[in-house]
Amino acid sequence: MGSTSVLLLLLLTVVPAVFAVTYRVGDVSGWTSGIDYTTWVTGKTFRVGDTLEFKYGPSHSVSVVNKAGFDACDSSGATQSFSGGDTKIDLTRVGTIHFICPTPGHCLGGMKLAVPVLAAAPSPATPSPTSSPKSPPLAPRSPRKPKTPSPPASPPANGSPSESPAPSPSSLSSTTPSPSNAAFKGVMVSYGMMAFTMLLMFVAMS
Repeated sequence: MGSTSVLLLLLLTVVPAVFAVTYRVGDVSGWTSGIDYTTWVTGKTFRVGDTLEFKYGPSHSVSVVNKAGFDACDSSGATQSFSGGDTKIDLTRVGTIHFICPTPGHCLGGMKLAVPVLAAAPSPATPSPTSSPKSPPLAPRSPRKPKTPSPPASPPANGSPSESPAPSPSSLSSTTPSPSNAAFKGVMVSYGMMAFTMLLMFVAMS
């Protein structure tokens, strides 16, 4: 748990530093007289975590003042003062920060800078891992029609299982010839044919 907390704090410290921007005040001209710093600020976005770099000659310096000191070019109430020719100031809070050169006459000549500072930019979202390509969807199956259950057979009136009545002997004899009757008819036909043949032979011989 302790190592995880340390890694998280390091991440929160490193991420803003990676996306921080260092602005050189006045660009190639630097911090000097005769520059319109209001125009220089226009079009730029300053955020917490960014850095302002002031490069100036030995006759100049940098003072951080409030709005009243900025408007009046008065550095007596400065909260910070810097000299040395190369000053880097980190932007650590949201709001407008005011700078002037305290050398007499320089602020009135235009060496004053008001920088509006916005909140730090949010860190980019971690990209999700590439997912494997999805297989094409299967064609939908046609729904099967439910089978209609056959109605249960109604029980007979007396409650006993229903059975088809056995055919009576009389009905069987009337519909299907018995083997004995068939044989008898066959014998009679044979005798009839023999008698008819003998009759024909007798007529032919007479």
